[in-house]
Amino acid sequence: MYVVVAGETVLPAGGSARRPPDLVRAVRELEAERPRWVWADTREVYPGLLRAGVRVSRCHDIALTEGLLLAHEGRFGEARSARAAHARLRGLPVPEEQPSAQDTLFAPEPLGAEAVAEVLADQLRRIEALPAPGRFRLLVAAESAGALVAAEMSHDGMPWRRDVHDELLTELLGPRPVHGMRPARLQALADEVTAALGHPVNPDSVQQLVKAFRGAGVGLKTTRSEELKQIDHPAVAPLLAYKELARLFSFHGWTWADQWVRDGRFRPEYVVGGVVSGRWATSGGGALQIPKAMRRVVVADDGWTLVVADAAQLEPRVLAAMAGDVGLARAAGQIDLYSALAQSFGGERGNAKIAMLSAMYGGTSGDAPKLLAVMRQRFPKAYQFVEDAAKAGEEGRLVRSWLGRTSPPPSARWKELVSGPEGNRAARDRGRFTRNFVVQGTAAEWALALLAVLRGLLPEPARLVFFQHDEVMVHCPLEQAEEVIAAVSAAAAEASRLLFGQTPVRFPMETVAVTSYADAK
Repeated sequence: MYVVVAGETVLPAGGSARRPPDLVRAVRELEAERPRWVWADTREVYPGLLRAGVRVSRCHDIALTEGLLLAHEGRFGEARSARAAHARLRGLPVPEEQPSAQDTLFAPEPLGAEAVAEVLADQLRRIEALPAPGRFRLLVAAESAGALVAAEMSHDGMPWRRDVHDELLTELLGPRPVHGMRPARLQALADEVTAALGHPVNPDSVQQLVKAFRGAGVGLKTTRSEELKQIDHPAVAPLLAYKELARLFSFHGWTWADQWVRDGRFRPEYVVGGVVSGRWATSGGGALQIPKAMRRVVVADDGWTLVVADAAQLEPRVLAAMAGDVGLARAAGQIDLYSALAQSFGGERGNAKIAMLSAMYGGTSGDAPKLLAVMRQRFPKAYQFVEDAAKAGEEGRLVRSWLGRTSPPPSARWKELVSGPEGNRAARDRGRFTRNFVVQGTAAEWALALLAVLRGLLPEPARLVFFQHDEVMVHCPLEQAEEVIAAVSAAAAEASRLLFGQTPVRFPMETVAVTSYADAK
């Protein structure tokens, strides 16, 4: 049953739109029937419900679904909002994409419930017209469930000890500096760089550094750490140390904590499907780039624990399941896929890993070509699967993930390049992208399915508090740890069944219950 929510209006399936005296109460009462709530954008509706203490089990996110459908139809990048979808449906001028209404001071009036229902009906019709509507329905459900999880994780927050954070920053950087000044440790490193180069240099300025090194007889193209490590000069060591600590100070320092940590919780803003492959991004807080040094700040509440789980070698397993390669699937039935493959690559686990990653990412350097030849012979279906995706990309065609997420079309610039002297290189570059898109996109779908199932299996008051590609974290009372670990395993098995049916490929989750995130690795 679909129930539309638009503004303060509710439109039950088969009923007429009504404005209940208390929208929150109306949603709470109807949720007992577990409808699939339909709204223009989860980010605009669900946070308010969460603040009022209301959680829903399922939803259909119009904006996310429209984006998936447009891409499938070869119209990637067109405005995906409910208002834009309704305008296209009615043959009206399509408004430009607007930021989420919660981020705008003067947001337009929300689309009415009848209009949202009209867009929903059109989306369902378009889905049923697809070659594999069942898979695409699963993609829409998983993407929409991801939107619920993202909102809930921002609302609940990840446990974050400000006192431990301050101790860590003070240990690494020195006391908190006056606004606009460098911490003591950074200033000392900056002084060392200046002394080594013989004159004042701002270590935050790429131009000044390149010029200073050139004056010292060292030619640099960039100041990236990989390039600096190849240079023999006394300024390199303090500069590398400075860059590492400056990044920590900038992205996870005191000012960052003031903005993103409230009431002992880190509350970032997740963007579902923020990467074209379906992986998430963040629009604030940088939750997907928590450095290892900062993990000791993530500490469970007293009497609680953090259950941290990540999928082992997810992308190779996804490839085995998609390609239906019996040999690779047999290896993917083991806990350590690379060790299981090692016999095919001279007994070396490292060679097996290089071959697999080269196949998925298009690697051609070092021993990759020789190892790929072995893979082509031993696992022909898996090899051909990614080769076909690469060829499609090189020819400018679209590729799709297992459930139907579609790659962006080639840009006008790419079309210019591919017809010029750099054409072969441009074609190969796009081939590498599409080669990995089909695998990474499907891995993202598996992870979304895992999230959706796990969310429904968790006992109260356990909460999902972190998700990153193939890793999840649950904050729960100590006595629930075993139940949550079992739920993670069950969710992984169900996600595998939902996507691939009865497959011999295993998707094991390495799961531990810890007090601090730092203890999970």
